[in-house]
Amino acid sequence: MAYSYKGSINFGFVYIPITLHTAIKENHIAFHLLDKKTLSRVKYLKTCESCDNKKIKNEDIVKGYEYEEGKYVVLEEEDLEKIKAPQDKNIMIEQFIELKEIDPIYFDKAYFVVPTGAHKAFKLLVKAMEEEKKAGIAKTVIGAKESVILLRAKEGEMLLNTLHFHSEIQKNPCKAIQEKTTPSELKLAKTLIEQMTSKFEPEKYKDEYTLKIQKAIETKIQGKEIVSSKKAEQGNIVDLMEALQSSISQLNSPKKTKKTMILPKGKKERPAANA
Repeated sequence: MAYSYKGSINFGFVYIPITLHTAIKENHIAFHLLDKKTLSRVKYLKTCESCDNKKIKNEDIVKGYEYEEGKYVVLEEEDLEKIKAPQDKNIMIEQFIELKEIDPIYFDKAYFVVPTGAHKAFKLLVKAMEEEKKAGIAKTVIGAKESVILLRAKEGEMLLNTLHFHSEIQKNPCKAIQEKTTPSELKLAKTLIEQMTSKFEPEKYKDEYTLKIQKAIETKIQGKEIVSSKKAEQGNIVDLMEALQSSISQLNSPKKTKKTMILPKGKKERPAANA
């Protein structure tokens, strides 16, 4: 597997050379853009505005920053490498924390950490972190972007997550909700949550929509029409308490038939929307 980063982890005076390998493989189906009439591929040409829209080769394209309207300064890859300090090229652990202290909203990309030397030191660090249930925090530059880094140990392996900076996290646009809940509603909601609680098993969740797209592609190749999915049968429940009680009853029932939908008080029942 090709690596995405080559550097080192510095733990006090301990130096561990490592490479990072992408931990996530995205499952998606790629579509090409085609001309509607001819079904020919649509291509994008890179052209120069001041050169009579002449086509430009990739090797003749550079990155520029517009500091004034129409004025640019060019930064080559060599320039970006020169401004990196030695510590920018390595992962220097600054502190250790408990993993639960990090809100998941900060998590960005995930990598596997693979040592390319100092294997004993690497194994020692992983074992110590795992037994102490601690994660390391550092900063480094990956590509052309500086990132806060989280190092964590799990089952004898080390994983790295880049984190978003606090300044990148947007403010939640949700306004304060004025409605009040009753103790009875809260008790039922907690009961429902408790009855729906089980161990998280990620392997049982499949990308069903991608499978449906693949099936639709095969159907179209065979010259057949795609049939619309059937809507799930639902029932309307107006009262919140009734919805909670029905949900609990449905969980305890061996046969699940209808899904419930809560309507605001004063609203008339209407056909339920597809879940």
